[in-house]
Amino acid sequence: MPYKFPLTSGNVTRFFVVFNLVLLLALGFMVHNSVNAWLTSKRYAMTDLARDVQKRIDAYRFATWQIYENLSTSAAGAAPSANLQETRLRPDVYYLEKTRRKTEALIFGSHDSSTLDMTMRMSNYLDTLWGAENPTWSMYFLNGQDNSLIMISTLPLKDMATRYKESAISSMVDGRRAEMLQQANALDERESFSALRHLAFQNDHYFTLRTTFNQPGHLATVVAFDLPVNDLIPQNMPLENFQLRQDTTLPAATASDQQESENTHISLVNPNVEIAATLPSTSLQLVYRVPISRLIIDTLHNLLWPLLINLLLFLLSLGGMVLLRQQSLRPSENQSAELDSLRVLNEEIVASLPVGLLVYDFASNRTLLSNKIAEHLLPHLNLQKIINMSDQHQGVLQATINNEVYEIRHARSVLSPHTQLFMMRDQDRELLVNKKLQKAQQVLDRNHQMRQQLLHNLGHALNQPLEKIVSQLVQLSQRDSDETVLDVLDESQGLARLVDDIVLLNRLEAHDWSPDATVFSLQELLDEIALESLPLMRRKGLALVVNNHLPNDEMRFGDRRALRKVLITLMHYSLTTTRWGKITLEVKAADKQADRLMIELVDTGAGLTVDELANVDFPFLGDTRQDRYGQASGMAFFLCKQLCKQMGGSLDIVAKADIGTRYNMQLPLVLEQKTEEEEEKILDGVTALVEIAVEDVHKIVCRHLENWGARCLTPDERISGQDHDVLITDDPTKLSGWSLLLAGDEPGHHALNDQQYRVNFNLSNALLDALLALIEKQLSHDVMEDDAEEEAATPLMSGGYFQLFTETVPVDVKRLYTESAEKDYASLAQTAHRLKGVFAMLNLTPGKQLCEELEHHIKACDDSNIKNTTSDIDAYVNQLLQQGNQ
Repeated sequence: MPYKFPLTSGNVTRFFVVFNLVLLLALGFMVHNSVNAWLTSKRYAMTDLARDVQKRIDAYRFATWQIYENLSTSAAGAAPSANLQETRLRPDVYYLEKTRRKTEALIFGSHDSSTLDMTMRMSNYLDTLWGAENPTWSMYFLNGQDNSLIMISTLPLKDMATRYKESAISSMVDGRRAEMLQQANALDERESFSALRHLAFQNDHYFTLRTTFNQPGHLATVVAFDLPVNDLIPQNMPLENFQLRQDTTLPAATASDQQESENTHISLVNPNVEIAATLPSTSLQLVYRVPISRLIIDTLHNLLWPLLINLLLFLLSLGGMVLLRQQSLRPSENQSAELDSLRVLNEEIVASLPVGLLVYDFASNRTLLSNKIAEHLLPHLNLQKIINMSDQHQGVLQATINNEVYEIRHARSVLSPHTQLFMMRDQDRELLVNKKLQKAQQVLDRNHQMRQQLLHNLGHALNQPLEKIVSQLVQLSQRDSDETVLDVLDESQGLARLVDDIVLLNRLEAHDWSPDATVFSLQELLDEIALESLPLMRRKGLALVVNNHLPNDEMRFGDRRALRKVLITLMHYSLTTTRWGKITLEVKAADKQADRLMIELVDTGAGLTVDELANVDFPFLGDTRQDRYGQASGMAFFLCKQLCKQMGGSLDIVAKADIGTRYNMQLPLVLEQKTEEEEEKILDGVTALVEIAVEDVHKIVCRHLENWGARCLTPDERISGQDHDVLITDDPTKLSGWSLLLAGDEPGHHALNDQQYRVNFNLSNALLDALLALIEKQLSHDVMEDDAEEEAATPLMSGGYFQLFTETVPVDVKRLYTESAEKDYASLAQTAHRLKGVFAMLNLTPGKQLCEELEHHIKACDDSNIKNTTSDIDAYVNQLLQQGNQ
């Protein structure tokens, strides 16, 4: 049998501990290898750098001997050249003029011509030596013959020496002179080195090699070279971390231990790690210092992903160990806690039951579960007898205990056959409770009935005096336009509506109301609503637009009174919540359902609050808005919703603060089918020119006219010279001829003059009546005008007037069209005046009146009326020409 690893708490803990230790050891080895590789690479780099620096030192040792032995000695014994020139820059500072400019030379102090020649030789030599080098090189020669100092460098010495009196070059030369004099006075030191230095203007790092040559009878001659190191040091090793110092641990290097001295060593000098490399044949050490913090950062950067993976594995191991110990390894503790909580919960449930509960185990003759009721009844019960009797009566029987009747239900456990379940219910207490509930329900029903009867009688008692008060106030308001009378009338009408709403809502709750369906005209109902809302609309300065997309003569089958009640109630509520703007009532049929109407009432008021919207579900739950004319009803929404529901429709209210409210109603109103016989429409053959600026009003009026059989023209559609019977406009300045002026605040229609009416566009009956009255007057006027024209036609036909008329008037009429198109109002006025004179001479009064009207429109620059009047003149002239040709 294979060995099975026991999954216990201790074993899992040991496994995770070992795993974490392996992770930590792997992490330690990884960090150690990374640091060791980094230090090894730096050590190799330091070895190569020390070798390169040593080669540079050896090369310039040779150059030093060349300069001293060959150049200076040969220059001292040879005759000076006559073409050498020098320039005195400052006192004791001379610049050597030369053709090649790789290096420049300065001589400090008094000197002779041999020194000048020696400087030229050394400069030429260094031109050759440094010709291919980019870093900054400098050489200093302290002449022991005349104590002058020669400086040769790749720097622009002339510019640097002349531009600034106390420049950096002067301080550099003074420092080098001091160092070389100190070197010359040290008899036991022929060669010395400086520490690493920084040249500010070139950002170069260098050190100085100084060599001393003693001459009998003269001062010592010192040669110094500034050797740059920027081109030798790798780019990934900062120059600021390098240091050149004396090697105090080892004596001067010899040929036998040269290989050993090239070795580098690493030491920890808090807070840095130093990597030192010995320069062979010198007493110097090149040291590279790395801060420990930088070493740690580089190590973390190189090992970022391995470290993150190790950390993730470490956290996963810890999390797995905790989860396994809590969920899998210690189930007994969790299960015992759960069992205790379940036991306590079961005891609470059993103790709170209103019936007696007993669970009895007959195998062990003990009670498993019971409450106080069952414990009280258990001594008086024979459980075995109850089991035998319940088997004969489907598990239910009655028992009398202490003169109290109990219903006992018995059931067997499916899990344990020896366990029996008993439930005891007190029948007397239940009967008493049921009697109390029945009596309370009877009292509640009686109260509801009394309240409904009270509200019904109260409503009927208040209706009659309120109707008398309202009628008297209406008569008083017609005789007196006092604002107080109107306010009292509004308050009384609001009170009457509130009483009607209470009575109607009471009938709805008592189920005493049912829809009274009749056939009615929807357009007439909308006219009534608009006319009833007009007084308050005018007082508040609001605009009303009734947009009925259905035909005017369309008949619907439904409850007209209920629909009127809903629309009037919502209209009054909307008027109360709207301070400025307009209210739009739009009616249209649902798509693909001609028998279902979509009624939408939109206002631009302040919107509805949350408390007001709560009144949709129950009346008077929240406060309602009010204005100076009254307060909105708290039962309006609930009543309208119930009425829509009774009619088989629905009411939805959408409100936005400071934007307005939208009331959407969907009601089933069956469309009554018309007879197939085509009847002549009332306005057949009538042409109306419609000039309405408001688009909604324009659509409403055109829809009414087309339903009545009239033909609608707009100024853009009208052909030049085309006649029209009536002009319909909402702009008083455009009234001309036979016309209607549309307004939203007119209670019906009234005549402005013999040819013009003012009418409310929301009232279709008023609009139709005004049109019929206008057409009737127009027909009678045309008859009279025809008689006058027949009488006035004789002067035109007599003599040579007709020939004069045909030669001048048509030309001027064409000129009217041209000048009106070009908007040349000055020429247009002259032409109109000339035509007026012709008509006056020929006694043609209608033409003269048309020309006077045209002159009036020209002064107002009214292009639309100018065009219409010009067309009227053209038609009149054509009519006269036809009469003259007959």
